[in-house]
Amino acid sequence: MNTSPTIVVLAAGQGTRFHPTRHKLEQPLDGSTVLGTTVAHALQTGLRVLVVTTGRLVPLVLPQLGLRDLLVLDEANAQRGMGHSIAAGVRDSPDSGGWLVLPGDMPRVRPQTMAAVAQSVALHAVAYAQHGGRRGHPVGFAAELYSELASLQGDEGARRLLARYPAVGVEVDDDGVLVDVDTEDDLDSLRRPLRRAAAG
Repeated sequence: MNTSPTIVVLAAGQGTRFHPTRHKLEQPLDGSTVLGTTVAHALQTGLRVLVVTTGRLVPLVLPQLGLRDLLVLDEANAQRGMGHSIAAGVRDSPDSGGWLVLPGDMPRVRPQTMAAVAQSVALHAVAYAQHGGRRGHPVGFAAELYSELASLQGDEGARRLLARYPAVGVEVDDDGVLVDVDTEDDLDSLRRPLRRAAAG
């Protein structure tokens, strides 16, 4: 068994709140895309990264990951909700020493933050990143929770596990743990500092 956790990047949602036809994870960001940037940060931890996605989004991350680290859901399964995606990712990596769940639309989460949560999962059943006392992502789960994670369904995600087990917050100086891309305004807010840096 691998003693290190796997980072499960969730990228199978439809993202319809962002735009009816343009997928938020495909949008350009920092020389890559929203999903590509999220995955790049995850890879910098040195942990295994598994992206749960759909065929449409495979080209965004295939240059970074081999097919072994992509779990491609068909459209029917992709629409079954976050819980189903988490369960699929966990079942695909049963020998991991735990799992960090990271939505693909959170490209500002730093590698150091993911590493800190991974260290906490070695000691606690559930751990999550928090900034200013506010809970964010990633959320980490110890290997002992495999059976419960592997049976998750629907849009509930892992909320019931957070309620059932004592969860430890890992305070980080990283407001990216609270920032996701749901709308075009969200994306513009992420791009603004990058534009200022380029202009300076």
